[in-house]
Parts: sequence; structure tokens; C-alpha cells
Amino acid sequence: MPEVFHFNDIVVELTFKPIKNVHLRVHPPLGRVTLSAPQNMDKAHLRVYVSTKLGWIRRERKKIVTQDREPEYLYITRESHYLFGKRYLLEITESDSKPQVVLHHSKIELIVPENSSVDFKKQKLYQWYKKQLRIVLKEMIDNHSKIIGVSPDSFGIRKVKTKWGSCNDTAKSIWFNIELAKKPKECIEYIVVHELIHLKERKHNKNFVMLMNKYLPNWKLRKLLLNELPI
Repeated sequence: MPEVFHFNDIVVELTFKPIKNVHLRVHPPLGRVTLSAPQNMDKAHLRVYVSTKLGWIRRERKKIVTQDREPEYLYITRESHYLFGKRYLLEITESDSKPQVVLHHSKIELIVPENSSVDFKKQKLYQWYKKQLRIVLKEMIDNHSKIIGVSPDSFGIRKVKTKWGSCNDTAKSIWFNIELAKKPKECIEYIVVHELIHLKERKHNKNFVMLMNKYLPNWKLRKLLLNELPI
């Protein structure tokens, strides 16, 4: 169980890990705050560090709590769904043929057996999302890796609640949130460049910002757009 720091209205979960740097995060959807720290760090120093970040924590929590949320999908015909920022109407087609997803001009057709459950339809749609996202990610990673001068060994896609992407600079592996399949490609490209640059610079410091400015000059606008979209 993590230890806890209390700061009036803010509770921070502290976990010691075999890492080199401190990581303070505010997680959607409820604004949970976590602090990961190297195993040999003094708790008193960590508490002082968090106290200097309370203003930032409150601002991040406010953004998260007030951000629009995606609806609770029922996976029924004429329900709105998104692919790379474009809105499509879902069409459920019941058939004895193999389950599949077919993209039309203005609709996503989900072909499933009769009386399929919501979970089954969701699973099939997300399998399709994963395939579409992998194609886009591979192209972006290949292009930007050459420009930035890094060589990731692998990348993967999974469903997570707390972040759009993550990078293990030791293993040279990158993970992306499958929900990116619903977001505009310029937002996906921002996350790709962000994670690739972490292969050069682990921290979000001045050097990281300098590299982001160099390789994706309008990254702040893309980040703002992504943060304004429903989560």
C-alpha cells in the first residue's frame, strides 16, 4: 500500500520505486494524485517538493474534472463514434458471417452475430481501432524517428486510463493508448513525437521543450486541442 501525504484538500499517494527521478502525476478521470520516488529519497524532502507543486496540482485537477467525457456507449445503430477525429454513425448489422468492421463514407458498420452483447460489440470495434491506429502509428514513428535520430525497438497499443503514451528509454519501447484512434491525427503525431523525444531526454525539462520546439514547432497547439477533447 502506498503512503499518503495530506495537504488540506489534496491527498498524494507516495510510492517508492527503483527509479532515478521523481514523478508527480494527476490522473483522470477524478484527479487522483500520485508521487513516485527513488527508494533512497527522504520523505521530508518529498513533502516539501510536493508543497511547492500544490498550485500546479490544483490547476491540473480542475482541468481534468471539468473536461468533457465520452458518453457511455451502447453500441447501437446511429450512435456516434469517432475515428481519427471524424464523426461516424455506427451501424449494427447482424449476420452469420465472420464478425468484422467496415468503414463507409459516413458510417462504421459493425457486423456481428444476432443478439451479440454490448461487451462483444465493444471488443470487436476496439480490435478494429487497434489495427487502424497501428498503421498510423507505424508510419509516424518511422518518419519522425529518422528526423529526430532515435531508434525505438518496439511500440505497442493498450487501453489505459491515465496517459496517452509512455516510453521506456532503457528498453527503447513505447506504448500508446488505444483511445488515440478516436483523436485527430495531428494530436496523435504530437504524442508520437513526445514519446520519441523521451528516448533522448527522459525528463520534461528545458532540453525536452527545446527538442519539442525543434521537431514539432506547433506542439503546444496540438497538446491544447487534445486536452480539450472528451476523455
